[in-house]
Amino acid sequence: MITLILASLAGNPAASAASAGSDPFYAYSGSAPLSSFAPGAVLKTRTIPYHVVGIPLPLQVVQLLYRSTGPLGQPTANVTSVVKPPVAPATPKAVSYQSFYDSLNPEDGPSRAIAGDVRIPGLIANFESVFLVPWLTQGYTVLFPDTEGQTADFAAGPEYGMNTLDSIRAADQSPATGLTKDTKVGAIGYSGGAIATGWAAQLAPAYAPDVNRNLVGAAEGGVLANPRKNLDYVSGTPVWAGALAMALIGAGRAYDIDLTPYLNSQGLALYNKLQNSSIIDALPQTSGITWQKLVKPEYASSPESIPVFVDTIKKITMLGAASPTVPMLIGQGANGILEGTPGNKPGIGAGDGVMVTADVRALARQFCADGTTVQYNQYNLLSHVGTAAAWLPLALTWLDGRFAGKAAPDNCAQIPR
Repeated sequence: MITLILASLAGNPAASAASAGSDPFYAYSGSAPLSSFAPGAVLKTRTIPYHVVGIPLPLQVVQLLYRSTGPLGQPTANVTSVVKPPVAPATPKAVSYQSFYDSLNPEDGPSRAIAGDVRIPGLIANFESVFLVPWLTQGYTVLFPDTEGQTADFAAGPEYGMNTLDSIRAADQSPATGLTKDTKVGAIGYSGGAIATGWAAQLAPAYAPDVNRNLVGAAEGGVLANPRKNLDYVSGTPVWAGALAMALIGAGRAYDIDLTPYLNSQGLALYNKLQNSSIIDALPQTSGITWQKLVKPEYASSPESIPVFVDTIKKITMLGAASPTVPMLIGQGANGILEGTPGNKPGIGAGDGVMVTADVRALARQFCADGTTVQYNQYNLLSHVGTAAAWLPLALTWLDGRFAGKAAPDNCAQIPR
């Protein structure tokens, strides 16, 4: 969701270019049922140069189509991009970087931009390329999964997490990557990338204990801890209200829930218009949107008037889900007024503009209570975008410490309620 910094490009026709369109690499075409493969099994492999805005760089990428799991437990196929360092170390090590590409369009996944596709939403992955440089120069292999899956289920956190974990499994299994089943891995992501990183860390002990064994830690910032509270927090705001509309579509799509019977004419029009939108497209079109403007009068009092919606929201809520067993670094801003979101809504309080700070603290305290080693950093003067800039250098250093085998810092006792 940090894509606010790129949103101004959405109205610039010169910034647009033709999409690479449908790519057969993304479709599983084998004769064996997809369900016959274990999660993380490699289905296809190709090696390509890394592209930035369509320009190939002298950097090798192994792209893998692999088997993963959808939010309803169904077998799925997904793609990850494994970026190999210019000089490989004697003992391989890897960082799984989860993108904040936030989109309802499968073609906006980072693997498309890395393969040379040039689209406005692809600028997000292009921008994120600079984050990879410190790791690559130190000999890390960088995994760059399409966390939202091939149906782009925006905000469906458990699916993000399983796609991330199975990306690591696939990279470890592929002889083309240079990694092994014993390769140590760190995970990192901000905003939309934090959805994937956090859920991967929380799901790993049960869903992927083989991956969890090799995780050295996970760093997340700008965290979507409690989507129900976020709905109220961003409602009616000039910048981030569009995240509400996108989450309705993405969560409904992921869990096969039809929310259209509850929408009014304005809600239906917006629902249809945003079906394949990136957050770059959506934010300018949805300024000031509220729940009441989207639903029929009989459901306007609160989302709780639609039980199926509430049940779906619970499924994508980090709070109350299992806690990680690996060290966590959590960063969160608290000055959302800088991005137009007030911090005085009753029962919500301060946030970074799109994420609710108190809920992120509650999540950190839950982890602490369950025995997770946590370093929580709160940036009281910064909003969502500003916190990313302050948090990332700390996250890089923190992950280096985990790979070096240093004791993870813990400030659980200092985290306020």
